[in-house]
Formats: sequence, structure tokens, C-alpha cells
Amino acid sequence: EWAKIVGLPLQAFTTVSPSLGLLLAFRTNSSYKRWDEARKFWGLNINHTRDLNRMATAWYGNEGDPWDGTEFMGAPSSKAQAIDPAERQYLLGQISLMTWAFVRSMKRHLSPPDEDEEDYIAEMNSRLSPEQAEAIISAVHRPNRALYDLSVAIEKLPMHFLRKDELNKNLSIFEDTLGGCERLLSSPIPLFYSRHTARFLSTWLLLLPFALYGQFGDSWNHIMMIPATAFISVSLFGIEELATQLEEPFTILP
Repeated sequence: EWAKIVGLPLQAFTTVSPSLGLLLAFRTNSSYKRWDEARKFWGLNINHTRDLNRMATAWYGNEGDPWDGTEFMGAPSSKAQAIDPAERQYLLGQISLMTWAFVRSMKRHLSPPDEDEEDYIAEMNSRLSPEQAEAIISAVHRPNRALYDLSVAIEKLPMHFLRKDELNKNLSIFEDTLGGCERLLSSPIPLFYSRHTARFLSTWLLLLPFALYGQFGDSWNHIMMIPATAFISVSLFGIEELATQLEEPFTILP
């Protein structure tokens, strides 16, 4: 008799289920969109780091013709100088190192505080010169400092300024991806929306057994209500947790 007194009609849960489904779907879609946008930003970084180093290597010391490049405003380009292999290796090595330093600093900049600070410092000191490593590590904004060093490394390359301009276009894209990632990091899904969804879901699942009690009257002591409620709870709370994890992409991206 007590079950009939405290029981709830299943129709009430059926009525509000679409609202709960919309909340969960919107939260999950919004979180996935943030994760996918972050993934695309990092994909751009990968593509343009390859592009930058490819162009620098191909254009440095290219002796396909004895002239440096295209004539500009009718003025002939100066004749290309002999290439010093040691200098070429050093300058191109600086391009590769500064590219790596920017990407590594960007990863550290977007990670939770002190997540891999010790590893970051150790890697910077092991790959860069002491002066370069100290300048980046002590900088207020490490990715921007690494990007500045990359700009300086490009400027030192002995090639036509038009080719340098093409290389610097990749740096502008790096700056855009950095800004986009910082926007995602500093602008999460509004907290009140996440809390409302969690409270709505928790209340719905807390009261669900009272509606399912009568539905499992054919089982002994209504015992099958327990695994049914547990399965529904795990499934719905799993969707909520999935959205929570995807909301902050930089803590789960490899």
C-alpha cells in the first residue's frame, strides 16, 4: 500500500523527458563543437609548421638559377652568394627549433597550471641554448616570445624579402590559432547552464524509481527495478560526464 501512496505516474517523466533530452543534446553538441574547434586549430599548427620548414629548406640555397628571385619594381635582384653549408645548417636548425619551441610553449600555455611545468622547463633547456631557453621560460607570455624568436630566425635567412614574407604568413596563422585556443580556454560553457542540466538530471533520476516501482510488479519484490534504474542512471550521467570532459579540450587532447 505504501508504494501506491509514494508512487509517481510514469506519464510525468514521459512529459519532461524531451526537455531533459534537449538539455543534454545541446550541452553535448556545444562541448563537442569546442573540442572539434580546438582539434582543428592544432591541425592548422601541424600543417603550417611543416609548410614553414619546407619552404625555408627549399628556398635557402636553391641554386636552380643564379639569381635570388623575382625582380621588384624593375630593379634586378642581387646575385646569390655562395652558400656556407655550416651556416645553412645552423640557420635552418634555428627555424626548426623555434617552431618546436612555439608549439611546445603553446601546449604548456593552454594546459592546467603546473601540469607539466617541470617537463617543459627540462625540454626547453635540453634543446635550446641557455639564453634562448631562459628568455622563453621567463617570459610573461611564452608562446608570443617563442613566436618572436621564430620571426628573428626567419629574418636572418639569406633570401629575398618576398620569400620571407611568405614564410611570415605562417606565423600570422600561428597567432590566429593561439588566439582561438585562448578564447576557448577563457570562455567555457556558462556555469549556470551546466548546473541547471545537472540538477534537472539528478532530480529526474532520483524520482524515477517511484515511477518504475509499479511497472516491475511482475518481478519478485519489484527487484528488477534496481538494475533498470542503475542502467538508466549510468547511461544519462555518462552523457553528462562526456560533455563535461569535452568542454575543456586542452585537458584531454594528446
